[in-house]
Amino acid sequence: MIIGIPKEIKTLENRVSMTPGAVESLVRQGNEVLVEAGAGLGSGLTDEEYLAAGARMVSAAEAWGAGMVIKVKEPLESEFQYLRKDLILFTYLHLAAAESLTHAMLAAGTIGIAYETVTLPDNSLPLLMPMSEVAGRMATQVGARYLEKSQGGRGMLLGGVPGVAPALVVVIGGGVVGTNAARIAVGMGARCIILDLSHKRLQYLDDIFQGRLTTMASTEPNIRAVLKQADLVVGAVLVPGAKAPKLVSREMLSTMKEGSVIVDVAVDQGGCVETIKATTHDDPIYVVDGVVHYGVANMPGAVPRTSTFALVNQTLPYAMRIAREGMDALKKDPGLALGLNTFEGKLTCPAVGEALGLDAVTPEEALGI
Repeated sequence: MIIGIPKEIKTLENRVSMTPGAVESLVRQGNEVLVEAGAGLGSGLTDEEYLAAGARMVSAAEAWGAGMVIKVKEPLESEFQYLRKDLILFTYLHLAAAESLTHAMLAAGTIGIAYETVTLPDNSLPLLMPMSEVAGRMATQVGARYLEKSQGGRGMLLGGVPGVAPALVVVIGGGVVGTNAARIAVGMGARCIILDLSHKRLQYLDDIFQGRLTTMASTEPNIRAVLKQADLVVGAVLVPGAKAPKLVSREMLSTMKEGSVIVDVAVDQGGCVETIKATTHDDPIYVVDGVVHYGVANMPGAVPRTSTFALVNQTLPYAMRIAREGMDALKKDPGLALGLNTFEGKLTCPAVGEALGLDAVTPEEALGI
């Protein structure tokens, strides 16, 4: 198969979808790999390294002309021109929060396989997990920075000092993002409350943190109560493939402290805070009712060296299977089939259909399995 690796064009997105080592594996399998010139520079990976791995350096249009294009982030509007019926696009798509992209992919007939809905038998999300780990850890770091007075925050040190109370970090959602956010918060000496719907998950978090944080059921009264005390709120809610539920309302926001900070990691799925909107690394924050909002939708792009290698560790085995077997790889693996979001003009992720009010079929129906 001919595989294309375009350069990411989202603002300050420095990740790349395949490392030279991954390219070497794909070439060894018999594939031809076309890498856009300069695609890896943001992650410290040179064109010479890709050439040595067996890639051919090409233009953006040539990379997009491959049979399978592997990316990190969803195509932006300027890239819609490259979508076509005989293209397999393997990347993060987040279609529930991207209506224009959804319609463009359906109109083009592109086969879209989304990292974020590929699933293992235990219902975990292997291709979302590495970036969730990065984003969760970053969320607390970022929040600590914006709590500084010079950045618009309350002027608090997250961990406090002897004789002065530390900040309170409230994490909404106890999955991979939330657990990693809490780990950094606790490690920095902050007080931490984490909320989740699952009692089993709360038991697990209570065990692994050994009393160093407080676990609470994610109910509206509990969220309302802790927001009044919070200095930093991390939105870490995920409904696979669907829009995130709005758990923090505008009315709740008005009860929060002046200069407190919200980092909504769920923003790429629409966010769990009513007042959140997607921002970029070069203009990351805005203020509503005195509360600093951070809504960068590609947080891991700020640490591309770590993020690129973490992502490729997980995506390469799937990419090699798709390159070797095409759609048969999805037919053989129900979890990979769940990654199928669009197929030859059909929407194949019911959660996206529900979010956008569009008809959808299951991946199994689309693939005839």
